[in-house]
Amino acid sequence: MSAKATKSSSSRRVMARLRHALGTVQPAKLLLLGYCSYIAIGWALLSLPVAQEQAVAALDALFIATSAVSTTGLVTVDPGGNFTFFGELVILLLIQIGGLGYMTVGSFALLTIQNRLSRVREKTTRAAFNLPENVRAGLFVRSVIIFTLTCEAIGALALYALFSAQGVENAAWAAIFHAVSAFCTAGFSLFSTSLEAFRGDTGVVLVISALSLLGAMGFLIIVDFWRNLFGRKQYLGFTSKIILRMTLMFLFFGTLLLFIIEPGFRDLPPSERLLTAFFQTMTATTTVGFNTYPIGALSLSVIMVIFVLMIIGASPAGTGGGLKTTSFAVLVGLVRSSLKGRDEVRFFKRRVPADKLQTATASLTYYMALLAIAMFLLLMTEPAAAFETVMFEVISALGTVGLSMGLTGDLSPLGKIIIIVLMIAGRVGILTFGIALAAHDESREEERDNDVVV
Repeated sequence: MSAKATKSSSSRRVMARLRHALGTVQPAKLLLLGYCSYIAIGWALLSLPVAQEQAVAALDALFIATSAVSTTGLVTVDPGGNFTFFGELVILLLIQIGGLGYMTVGSFALLTIQNRLSRVREKTTRAAFNLPENVRAGLFVRSVIIFTLTCEAIGALALYALFSAQGVENAAWAAIFHAVSAFCTAGFSLFSTSLEAFRGDTGVVLVISALSLLGAMGFLIIVDFWRNLFGRKQYLGFTSKIILRMTLMFLFFGTLLLFIIEPGFRDLPPSERLLTAFFQTMTATTTVGFNTYPIGALSLSVIMVIFVLMIIGASPAGTGGGLKTTSFAVLVGLVRSSLKGRDEVRFFKRRVPADKLQTATASLTYYMALLAIAMFLLLMTEPAAAFETVMFEVISALGTVGLSMGLTGDLSPLGKIIIIVLMIAGRVGILTFGIALAAHDESREEERDNDVVV
């Protein structure tokens, strides 16, 4: 056999072993490793001199890369002032990849070429988006890519017209950047004060809100609407109904509360006051993280409302974070059933399956554990920060929200590392992150099973 043939055979064996190894790895671990690999690449690119307008510390570059991939939006340095166009482009690509989800872009390319997904990609895609069995992963990936790019293109055109009218410098780039950031619920802004300069601009507020809501409500509901539009279904699925009702409920009651109780809004004109109350509710609910009013200036009663909205967060299979609206609905059903003494948990007159109940309760428990541990550590590393400021930062990082009461830029090196870990956990999914750390690969389980003497 020739040396060339031997080398080719050896390469095929290596690839076969690699595919087998990936096939035995838990999907949760693949997701975590995948996101971490994107963060590492982004960190390397943002550390290049060509990416930096002025010197950025290595830890800050890692923080920004993590925040972009996790679509959080917390920043230790101003992206618009510290990075060149190349650096901003890297951040935008990281946001896009993070918003679409691990393996989505690669899976779309494979579907275009081969028209099918490998077993590993199919399994990981289902885990990433928590897809029901009746939704085909390949069709879902195509729908996600097409819908995302369409929404972002329309949003960018609308923002370009609005930014141009306001005299924004480099309006085209600013429009593209903010459209992608909004749809991916990343909250990254090229403006040093986020969107505070556009507080009374109805057009900008509504375009950003529409993009954020479309991304946060989740791709499952889009697929559901698509099926209805083309007559494949005659009604929305149960999950879609929960997402719509819960999202509208949070937006209505959150806006009403902020409009009534926030003292800082009372000096604003009525229309601007309502717009500001709605936007800050929307940005917490969708976990997009933009703000049109300084968060540190809000009253503690409003901060408490935002706490709740950030913890619940967006919807499954979307770009937002948090516990998810569906998990909250399941927990509400559990509480109601317990108060009424029922053995069966129901929500909107529908029985909640045991596996959904288990997932929701496990997610809440693990979330509270991470919250407590992170609070304990940050209160030690940031002794000068107020309790509510630290708690806001932790909840914002865990929910990939990106809002801050001003602590992010003053974090110590250890504090930044803690927030980095929380942002990764929030993007992978609180429960998925726990599973990734605790799960054993199938190959190891098989080896242990083979070692058992019967």
